Amino acid sequence: MAETPSAVLFCCDHNSIRSPMAEALMKNLVGTQIFVQSAGVKSDSDIDGFAVSVCKELDVELSKHKVRSFEELEDWGEQLDSFDLVIALSPTSHRRITELTKDHAVDVEYWETADPTKVGETRDEKLAEYRAVRDDIISNIKRRFLEVDTYK
Repeated sequence: MAETPSAVLFCCDHNSIRSPMAEALMKNLVGTQIFVQSAGVKSDSDIDGFAVSVCKELDVELSKHKVRSFEELEDWGEQLDSFDLVIALSPTSHRRITELTKDHAVDVEYWETADPTKVGETRDEKLAEYRAVRDDIISNIKRRFLEVDTYK
């Protein structure tokens, strides 16, 4: 298993679906052992209602999440180099965070994570896609951070 970081930043395109789900799920699974935040390339939308719904199914609160961009994160006092690890969940965020951290001692990982807004016509189809993304994120978190028996 890779070294456990003390601070992790999840990022995606808008910080309204994938990265806030990852932040909330990680906090739920790991607790306060690792500092966790999320941000997006842009912050031009609100938290997604389907993301809130599928997290609520697991008693994970997401409705109070405030979307934020990388720039807003830094404006609020969270410098990118204060994170040991940044996990990008979309190609766009991976490209952008790689540029932003090129002069910093920050590890960057890319977890290919589907955009659930691209699939489904009906509410049930959309919820199924969001659940699949949620479950994929949970699997990745467990694989990356919870391989130590004391966390199980």
